[in-house]
Amino acid sequence: MRILPVLPLAFALAAATAGAETTPPASTVLHCGHLLDTVAGKLLGETSVVVEGARIKEVRAGRADVPGAQAIELTGATCLPGLIDSHTHLTGETSPTGYTDQFRWNVADYAIRSTVYARRTLEAGFTTVRNLGDGANASIALRNAINAGVVPGPRIFTAGGAIGSTGGHADDTDGYRADLQGDPHAKDGIINGADDAWKAVRQHYKDGVDLLKIMPSGGVLDESSSVDNAQMTIDEIKAVVAAAHDYGFTVAAHAHGAEAIRRAVVAGVDSIEHGTFMSDEDMKLMKQHGTWYVPTIIAGRYVQEMAEKPGYYPAQVAAKAKQVGPLIQQTAGKAYKAGVKIAFGTDAAVYPHGQNAKEFEYMVEAGIPPMVALQAATTHAAELLRKSKDLGSVEAGKLADVIAVDGNPLDDVKRLQKVGFVMKDGRVYKNETVR
Repeated sequence: MRILPVLPLAFALAAATAGAETTPPASTVLHCGHLLDTVAGKLLGETSVVVEGARIKEVRAGRADVPGAQAIELTGATCLPGLIDSHTHLTGETSPTGYTDQFRWNVADYAIRSTVYARRTLEAGFTTVRNLGDGANASIALRNAINAGVVPGPRIFTAGGAIGSTGGHADDTDGYRADLQGDPHAKDGIINGADDAWKAVRQHYKDGVDLLKIMPSGGVLDESSSVDNAQMTIDEIKAVVAAAHDYGFTVAAHAHGAEAIRRAVVAGVDSIEHGTFMSDEDMKLMKQHGTWYVPTIIAGRYVQEMAEKPGYYPAQVAAKAKQVGPLIQQTAGKAYKAGVKIAFGTDAAVYPHGQNAKEFEYMVEAGIPPMVALQAATTHAAELLRKSKDLGSVEAGKLADVIAVDGNPLDDVKRLQKVGFVMKDGRVYKNETVR
């Protein structure tokens, strides 16, 4: 799925109140009623997490007194690592007017709204995201603003705009009348051949992305006719992957159709996003190649629901949404049973931002155990990002990204939809769990 484009006008980003301490205390101790050990896959009892600056200094069993440290009481809650959403679009959000807004809104309109979406995401407990597609590189500017402390939001690893083919899911001019279509090319992420692929990757590097996202199959939210046809050749995908490796990038592949998934896996991409029509053969290939799968069940469920509302989507889009919605959850459950590696991702923006944790509920419904679903959003997602040294678990030396929920989320994953405490990089952004 894709996010609607941002028109190429001058970028403007409004500063927002950070909503967190300007400087975190030198030392903080979190007194947790329980701690979810995502590495060992078990729930621990009372635990104290000692934080110094942006990192965790130590994790002690029981209640530890740390002289001079600011104490935060989370004794009625379960602490766990900050969650990671491996598939978001923070610079837009679903709307029944979205297809016409793109002709009325300026880049600044999208940019200002993105600061709100970023804050909602952080306060929902997601301290890190991969942003897989935007317009006008707005997510790069948002990432930089968050890193500079100008606005609050999750840690962003962004792909900038997606790379795809003429008329494909990455082509933002699909559905435009002829005189507005133009001819998007490699500089815009639209490629036709291996040479174009190298040009597109190098342009993305120049723009300052963290990873790459390609569109080798059709998608739901563009106005073309197919959701699953293959839209990039295997040579084009191989060229993107080869160029990406030159620059140290991973490659995420939006792919609904089985043939597109096969081509992407054989060509060496790091993850398959959505994977609705994934075949048994695709699953075997993914296991052989060590390819990650990011299901985004919530997106499929949401578009199916909205497709029933007359006028919410164009007729072509609604038809595809009804086709994908009932299948994507079944595929996720089948892939888990087949042993495919799963990382948590939601396609945020396809549904309203801040509701990311509903994905846990849908994963469990698909037959994925609660602990595995939580590991998908912590240790597994950190591995996909190649950031396991810093993220994914509450351990000494790692970044101090800690959240807390009332009760035991392993007994009821819906508890994750009501995160009461959020710390990122040692700063507290939300605390509604004070006892």
